[in-house]
Amino acid sequence: MQLLTMAITQQQWIYAQRPQGTVGPSHYQLHTQPLDTSLAPGEVLIAARYFSVDPYMRIGQSAKATYDPQPHPLGVVQQGGVVAQVLASKASAFASGDWVHCYTGWQTHARVAAAELTLLDSTVAPVTTALGVLGMPGRTAWFGLTEAGRPHAGEVVVVSGAAGAVGSLVLQFAKRHGARVLGIAGGAAKCAWLRDTLGADWAIDYRDHADPDSMGAAIKALTGGVDVYFDNVGGMVTDAVLPLINRRARIVICGQISQYSGGLDTPPPGPRLLHHMLYQRATMQGILARDYVHRMDEMTRIVAPWVRAGEIVFEESIIDGFDQLPSALNALFTGEHRGKLLVKA
Repeated sequence: MQLLTMAITQQQWIYAQRPQGTVGPSHYQLHTQPLDTSLAPGEVLIAARYFSVDPYMRIGQSAKATYDPQPHPLGVVQQGGVVAQVLASKASAFASGDWVHCYTGWQTHARVAAAELTLLDSTVAPVTTALGVLGMPGRTAWFGLTEAGRPHAGEVVVVSGAAGAVGSLVLQFAKRHGARVLGIAGGAAKCAWLRDTLGADWAIDYRDHADPDSMGAAIKALTGGVDVYFDNVGGMVTDAVLPLINRRARIVICGQISQYSGGLDTPPPGPRLLHHMLYQRATMQGILARDYVHRMDEMTRIVAPWVRAGEIVFEESIIDGFDQLPSALNALFTGEHRGKLLVKA
């Protein structure tokens, strides 16, 4: 066990104001204070190194109930996943220098009960993968696709938000199941990445289409029809896909990012296209990463060897600076990043 007597200044981003539209720095306050580094038995002192930035954070800021009965409370540290290093420990399972994963949120340092930490092995995979392909996004992609989407070889899988942390993994997992995959993303560069690097059979730039009919015609011309739709976006993209579903199609609702910046509290009218699900006897299922936390070992046993062998692309967009966290969250909805978005302390 290691003890630390040096003084530490802790910085925290406090969620202070509920956004009406796009979230950004104006909705947070930076709090700086000295941190008491004296540890109780079983406690560990950590320094955050990487912060996860995820769309679900904006869902939690909705004024209405979502998957949690209450919104993210004001006046507290913004919640979120973190990869950190141990500075001192009064827990036998952790030593100074160890890499750990935890949910201490947007703060530079914290005293944490050992039971809240997961030890990471940096020799197996980069520690940042605990926030990406071997963490919550990977869990969402794997179980959402395999258990709700249930793709079969030769089927057509369409993935919206396909250049994001979850969508880019869904695309690759679907290819490993032998499916033909169409990825939808914003911009020619992202679409080229989907095809040339991730192995998508087709890619469509949603920015090329002004309405669902135009996009739907393009999807139909390429695929002929859709067996599995993994939806991260909602809105116009989903309106374009639903009329194209095949008999017994499976529709996986993972995210609705088109509505997160204000549309959760005042959503547009809908749904309007459920008659197509009736015609095709399709199923629609919502999935959340939290439903599969207890099965992380199962996912890791399958996916980690692919990661070690370099068979899975897990691109990371890393922004430097703890002070950039609120702007980075905003960048999820306005930026041009690919893959997993992280902030390095």
